[in-house]
Order: sequence, then structure tokens, then C-alpha cells
Amino acid sequence: MSLVAKFASVGSATMASRMLGFVREALIAAALGVGPVTDAFYAAFRFPNLFRRLFAEGAFNTAFVPLFSKELEGGGMEAARHFGEHVLAALLAALLALTAVAMIFMPFLVSTLVAPGFLDDPEKFDLTVVMTRIMFPYLACMSLVAMLSGILNSMRRFFLAALVPVLLNVILSAALALCLLLELPARLTGLWLAWGVFISGIAQLAILIAAVRKAGFTLRLRRPRLTPAVRRVLVLMAPALVTGGIMQINLLIGQIIASAQDKAIALLNFADRINQLPLGVIGIAVGVVLLPELARALKAGNQREAQHLQNRSLEFALGLTVPAAVGLMVLPGPIVALLYERGAFTAHDTAMTASALSAFASGLPAYVLVKVFQPGFFAREDMRTPMWFSLISVIVNIAMSLVLFRWLGHVAIALATSVSSWVNVLLLAVTLWRRNAFRPSGITLRRVAMICLASAAMGIVAYGLDVLVIAPLEEATVVLRAIAVLVVIAAAAVVYLALALLTGAVDRQELATALRRRRA
Repeated sequence: MSLVAKFASVGSATMASRMLGFVREALIAAALGVGPVTDAFYAAFRFPNLFRRLFAEGAFNTAFVPLFSKELEGGGMEAARHFGEHVLAALLAALLALTAVAMIFMPFLVSTLVAPGFLDDPEKFDLTVVMTRIMFPYLACMSLVAMLSGILNSMRRFFLAALVPVLLNVILSAALALCLLLELPARLTGLWLAWGVFISGIAQLAILIAAVRKAGFTLRLRRPRLTPAVRRVLVLMAPALVTGGIMQINLLIGQIIASAQDKAIALLNFADRINQLPLGVIGIAVGVVLLPELARALKAGNQREAQHLQNRSLEFALGLTVPAAVGLMVLPGPIVALLYERGAFTAHDTAMTASALSAFASGLPAYVLVKVFQPGFFAREDMRTPMWFSLISVIVNIAMSLVLFRWLGHVAIALATSVSSWVNVLLLAVTLWRRNAFRPSGITLRRVAMICLASAAMGIVAYGLDVLVIAPLEEATVVLRAIAVLVVIAAAAVVYLALALLTGAVDRQELATALRRRRA
């Protein structure tokens, strides 16, 4: 299977999860609108989600996957199983201890880390504490899910590991639909959502346990011991705690600052949900596939293959994120209105969310390019360099957020997140270049230039169609406006694809091969 085919396998599964995520967000907007319960839910969910991204998808997986892939490549299944069992024992012990401590000290954590601005509203603060306690065990489940997903990815079984997050959106959407049907009050709806998050974690873990066993890889429970393998994972995890979760650190910092503005947390989350569709589909696909593939190539001493992997990843990432970023920056208002503006979500909420979406979208390529460049360090077991770059990025994010928040409000937080991500990308790329670990080929540079050109032309077309088609229908029915928005998006996509094919920004031969496989 080609690299792009592997990206497509993971991306298609992630796309299903993200599309269902829109269903979930639309139901939340209809049931709760932009109010105190919505703020409380998003703030509460951000906390275990932050730890999941930092420890599970970030630091732990960044350290575990390259080492596990090398064990699998060098020592076979038995060596990999022995390594996995010792790591599992240590991980499980750490998760149980962390969960117990967090549950006990949750009021303190919420007042200092999650949403200190909620202290002025005791009812909202108490609801946030209750929700966070209900959802925090989700972290333990998802950390184990991340380990099992890493095992499957290292065995080149990508699809199911990328698909199981769909369960979160399915379960939450079902709970919200039932709450709307029963016309439950907002507070009770929020609690149902919190329990839905907890149940989805258990469901995802159960499915991946069965999948790993079916793949012929069973893990026995051992007594936790600090073996050399576990120590090596911990050594690599320490700097990756910052590096792997930089996006989440930035969002948490933004949430703390935003808690001082009424409705800001909800507005940022609604905007980020739209931004997460291309980011999740492309960024997760690149991150999941590229790291184990790079680790295998470097273990085999194949530097040429490692360069090829990064070049193709760069083309794939920019070929999808640049036009997506342009589209979201040109049409933020119509897109937000199409997805959210109904029920308790007003036209004013649409305008506020759209401004944040445009700022988030300006950094969309950077968020994904981080996933392209960081594996070049991680696969070589260099965790410290990306850590320092991530710290610089966090400092830039904090400084910009604090300076601009007074004038731009919640938009400042989205803009600071984008700028800090571009700083991170620049530092990563220049360092890889200086180490001769990354050299974009002439073909790659030409394709990137043509991608930018095609995206700019697409943006001009989208802006013109917005003025001619969408704007005159501002007072029309919801259905008619939705059709207009979808037609404009489709037309812009056709323009981009046509120009990308004509200019050679997209590899025509590879596209034709992918289409033939799809038909077969």
C-alpha cells in the first residue's frame, strides 16, 4: 500500500468521526446554545482531553511507537510483546494514581487550571467540577486506547484504530437527541453529555482490546517494574510531554484567558470544531502513518526512503490544508450559519464564531506541518529539540493572547494559536534542513508553489460567488441558503482540483491509480 493510500485509509476513518462531530456540535448548539452549561461542558471536557492529548496521543505515543516499531522490526512479535507488557503495566499504574489524585483535588484544579474565571459564578463552577469528575476516567480509557492503537499502527493496521473515535460522537449525539426529545433542562442535558463521554471511553477500549487479540497480539498483565524498556520510554516521554501536546497547551492557555469573557469558551469551541475537520482528517492521518514508517526506514538505514516519506507527506498535507484554510477564511460566516445557526444559536453567535474561525484557519497548514516535521525528530529519538521549539511557541501564544485580548477578545486567542504554530513550524523545518535530515525535492517545491497558486485562485472565485450568490439570500429560507453555500463550496473545490491537475500540483498518475483502486 502506498503512503498516500495509507493516509487515505486513516483519513477516511477520521473523516467519519469528524462529520459525526459536526452532528454532535449542531445538536449541542440547538439544545444548549451559547450559555453557561455549554461553557461548563467544554471547559470540563477540555481538561481530560488535554491530558489525553499530552500523555496518550502526545508524549506516550511519541515515545512508545518508534520503540515498539523498532522492536517489531528487529526482534519480531515476541520481543515486541515483551516490551509492550512491561510498558502496559507501568502505564496502567500511573493512570490509576493520576485519576485518583485528580478526582480528589478537582475543585482546586478547576479553579486554577480549567476555568479560574468561573469562580465569579458559583453555579457554573460547581457544574464544571461535577462534569470534570464524571469525565476524567475517560483519560485512563483513552490512554490505553492510544497504546493499543500504536500497536495496531506499528503492525500497519491503521483503519480500525482511526475509526473507533466515532463512538464518542455517536454516543453523545444519541444522548443529545434523547434530551431534545424529552425536553430536558440544560443542566441535566449537560450531565447526560458528561456520562456519555465516560461510556464512550469504555466502548472504544473494549473494541481495540478485541482488535489487538484478533491480530494475534495478546498482552498479559504484569507487576509494574521500572525495566530498561520502561525507563527508555519515560526518558523519551519527558520532553515529548510538551512537544506532543503543544496544540492542546495553547488551547488550554486560551481557555484560561477566555474564561474572563462571557460565552468566549463556547464560541472558540464551536469555531475550533470546524477547523478540526481538515486538521483532524489530514493531521491525524499524517501523524499516525508517518512516525512508524519513518522509524522503520531509519532502523533499516534507508535515508533515501526517509526523505521520500517526508516529501510526499509535505505535498499531501499542503495539498489539502492550504485550500481548506483559504476556504474557511473566505467563507467563515456562511459555513458557521449552515452548521450551527438554529435553535438557541443566534445570528450574533454566528458572527462571533465566524471571526474566531477565520483566525484559527490562518494557522491550519501550520498545525498539520508540525505533524510532518516532528516525526523527523521523534523517529531519531530526539525529543528535546522539538520540546524547546514548543516552549518558544507557548511563550509566543501566551504573550499574543494577553496583549491582544483586550482589543480583540476571543479572536485574539485563536489568532495567537495560529501565529505560535507557524513559529513552531519554522523552527522545526530550519533545524531539519541544517541537519541535512530534510531536503524537499525540486518536484515537491514546484508542487507546493502550484498548490498555493491554485488555492489563491480558488479563494478569489469563492469570494466572488459569496457576493453574487450567498449574500443576496440573507433573508431567504434556511434550506435555500444551505443550498447556496453548498453550491459555492462545491464550485470552489472544482476550481481548485482543476487547477491543481492542470498545473501538476497533484500527481495525476497517483490520483488515477487511487481512483482505479477505489472502483475495484
